[in-house]
Amino acid sequence: MGAKTGLLVYADGDVPALLLQVGAADWEQTSRMVRRLYAGCEIEGARGSVLGEGVYPPEGTTYAASWPGVEVICDRRVMIDFPSRLPEHLVAASAGRRLVLHAMHSVVDWLAFAVWEDGRLIRSLSLSPDDGIIENIGEPLSFELPYWAGDRPADIIPWPGEEEEPYALPFHPLELGEDALRSLCGFIQEGLPEPADVDADSIELHGFRISDPHAPDPAEKEAALRQATERMGTPRIYTLAPDGSLIERDGL
Repeated sequence: MGAKTGLLVYADGDVPALLLQVGAADWEQTSRMVRRLYAGCEIEGARGSVLGEGVYPPEGTTYAASWPGVEVICDRRVMIDFPSRLPEHLVAASAGRRLVLHAMHSVVDWLAFAVWEDGRLIRSLSLSPDDGIIENIGEPLSFELPYWAGDRPADIIPWPGEEEEPYALPFHPLELGEDALRSLCGFIQEGLPEPADVDADSIELHGFRISDPHAPDPAEKEAALRQATERMGTPRIYTLAPDGSLIERDGL
């Protein structure tokens, strides 16, 4: 699985039903929404995307669309370990509406999702095999029940030569993540689409470059990353032998 998401949806009702009805999102309406949610930030237009591909934008880029009754924000900044700690102004913007957060990262098998109704948190779940259950608030939603009941165990294939060990969670977070995305937003990232799914590749999103003037200087962050990389020393490269064992290679 290679799915990654950082998604917020504000809606006046059922998100999938509303997304099935949307057309082209108005630029001015979308821009007003973005400036309201990112007050105090520097914002400029950028190349857009579509919902099917834009749920994990490049860092510093936000994809968004606003229609009557439903609004979508795609931004890595909403990929937080504790969904209940979503910035207060983003939750306050959902007054009288439903708010859905969906975030997952396939590299670490991490999933987080949450649902608010009229600003009140109904459900929040965040988990990964490395950290276990990070947050678990509210009663499980209907699409979760087969997972918690043990009906959807993780099917993990071990590396050659390694003994199979039990997965650290009773199910695979990314599998639950796809069901959560379909149930809460009407589409999926991986797997076979169903006839009733939202055609996320047909929903166009506007693009914005957003920078927080109070955030750390990107140049400083890059320099710190470069120094950390230099301290790591020369990388060690391995290849698989015919018997499944690992052999260190000389050079790159």
